[in-house]
Amino acid sequence: MRRRPARERVRAAALGAALAVIASVVRAQEQPATAPHVAPEPPQQPMPAMSNADMVQTMQMNDAASTGSLLLDQFEWRHDGGDDAAVWEGEAWYGDDYDKLWLRTEGERLQGITEDARVELLWDRIVSRWWSLQTGAREDFGDGPPRSWAALGVQGLAPYWFEVEATAYAGDAGRTAARVKIEYDLRLTQRLVVQPEAEANLYGKADPARQLGAGLADLDMGLRLRYEIRREFAPYLGVAWRRLCGETAAYARAQNLGASELQWVAGLRLWF
Repeated sequence: MRRRPARERVRAAALGAALAVIASVVRAQEQPATAPHVAPEPPQQPMPAMSNADMVQTMQMNDAASTGSLLLDQFEWRHDGGDDAAVWEGEAWYGDDYDKLWLRTEGERLQGITEDARVELLWDRIVSRWWSLQTGAREDFGDGPPRSWAALGVQGLAPYWFEVEATAYAGDAGRTAARVKIEYDLRLTQRLVVQPEAEANLYGKADPARQLGAGLADLDMGLRLRYEIRREFAPYLGVAWRRLCGETAAYARAQNLGASELQWVAGLRLWF
């Protein structure tokens, strides 16, 4: 039997492929067509015109509603081998998506005496997707005479999910100050979270009555590991380091106090 030339074999293969395509098209046309989309019937009772309050009541939702929150970010005991200290840091706010009344406080008590504390009452106005502008007042109390300040700053979420607070202050007698705080939540699991943070305080002029020098006064850094039993309730352990700088460190040394301390911390994080 003589083999067919290669050209004839190629033609036969091409013809077979064409016949297979035609057969598949014919089978597809023989199948029933998909039912066309049928639009729903129009509402039998169109919704009448109503006020915004009536719309909120009917739809059970309100994009402009005011809400509030309370966060006790740090409520902890600190130990450095000597005196123990109780430290708190928290914030609360109330308002809508654009404007909020913001309250911030932090402080430290040593042997039942408030050594250093501050309270800030701020108006918060969102200015971009991730940032808001804050303005208001701050009051310092504790060791030394109280100090009052006007405050202006920003708060928001920087790239890579760093939470940032940066605020400038102006007080009486030509006093000025600035505070910068950065923290980050690193989730190891759904419940286990590592939170590093850093805070720096600067002053434009010395305040001997409160043992504060001009320039960078102190630098606080911490690392806490918390376990969220619930999102609203999370005990934690960690370490905190504080360094006094410049003239502020000189004031501490003059009173036979250290300019740097490393403390072990244990506490709770709560929010409502």
